[in-house]
Amino acid sequence: MKAAIVPGPGAPAYYGEFDDPVAAGGRELVDLVAAGIHPLARSLAAGRHYGSTGHWPLIPGTDAVARAADGALIFTGFVEAPYGTLAERMAVPGKLRMELPHGSDPVSIAGGLNPGMASWMPLTARAAELGSLGAVLVLGVTGMAGLLAAQNAALLGTTRVIGAGRSPAGLERAAAAGAATVALTGDAGQDAVALAAALDGQAPGIVLDFLWASAAEAAFAALGRRGLSEDTADISYVQIGAMAGAEAAVPAQLLRSRRIRIAGSGAGSASMAGIIAQLPRYMELIATGKVRVPTQVFPLSEVTSAWAAAERGGPRAVVVPG
Repeated sequence: MKAAIVPGPGAPAYYGEFDDPVAAGGRELVDLVAAGIHPLARSLAAGRHYGSTGHWPLIPGTDAVARAADGALIFTGFVEAPYGTLAERMAVPGKLRMELPHGSDPVSIAGGLNPGMASWMPLTARAAELGSLGAVLVLGVTGMAGLLAAQNAALLGTTRVIGAGRSPAGLERAAAAGAATVALTGDAGQDAVALAAALDGQAPGIVLDFLWASAAEAAFAALGRRGLSEDTADISYVQIGAMAGAEAAVPAQLLRSRRIRIAGSGAGSASMAGIIAQLPRYMELIATGKVRVPTQVFPLSEVTSAWAAAERGGPRAVVVPG
């Protein structure tokens, strides 16, 4: 079959022939309709992610909208390595069969469900815990996951979204989605001052961090406080991505002076059952246009161009048959 193929760590995907998958052990063969090239898919294919198998060549891709043998249009994934979803066909678990809402756009679902759920899960959990979100700080609002995080926070009733990132075009998209934006420079000291000014003394109820590294250190500095009085805030700091780097220093005095909890959210730490339970609800939000997903579409035969577009960022690159 035709597929996107990554020949080795760090190599771009190319269009070529790959052995057909075999449906066994409760799996079924389905046909590609649309699949997004998400940062997770690229990180796994490059061997950078903790979930990487370390074996190549492989077909990249973590999830997709596909057509089942009975004609149903479904969202699916969990393809076994070395196979992925950027291929004409894939063998997927028969039990993971989530039909798309009637009239929904497969490209928007494929492009938005993965990045949107990255923030939807911690935001809904925090809203349920507190009864309301308060202010939300998004580090990496210029990426697709960050942009959808701003939209998700607004849907869940946040009082204010502060979005930080480096891409001018991405900051414009975030501002159009209702976020107050902060342009990051990569200098933790300068960025801390800018973030503190944007927060204006208000502690966020939740921080969604898609960047880590210097951006996280800037946020830690901006969230710091002095004095011995009891902290009246309750901050949930959720580490979701590491687009800026894998390491960040956490100041000891921040942990002692503030009510702040730092935790991660990702494959392995997040409840898979909880994610699957929320997928239909989030698909409905995309289908009805309550969540808007900018996309750019490429045929499978142009996957090298799609891969390069995904590396540049911006609207999510989505691959379709052809």
